[in-house]
Amino acid sequence: MTKELLLAAFLIGVGLCLSGAATHLYQWLAKQQAMLRYDGKTFAGSIGNLAMSFVCGPYIMLQLGWRQEEGGTISMTSVMVSAVVAFGWAFITGLMFMGAYVAIRY
Repeated sequence: MTKELLLAAFLIGVGLCLSGAATHLYQWLAKQQAMLRYDGKTFAGSIGNLAMSFVCGPYIMLQLGWRQEEGGTISMTSVMVSAVVAFGWAFITGLMFMGAYVAIRY
């Protein structure tokens, strides 16, 4: 059972690293803040924004959880919900990336 837990933690780590790198790369190249969206001027732009949202989603969700409310406080409920969603999403992203890597490599 320890091996499965470590594998899950490794996949979450890979997903978060991939998500953070992709978010910063997108913000550098597009010169705009990355956000969860599916709109676009054309159909191809919509598909591109949807793909960007899927890959960058875990990192964006972690950032959304740390937003301050009025009065300068941080809601623990918001932090916990965004962390659970982000780590679950990062597991899926890491699983897809590592699955593609293993399929291509071996």
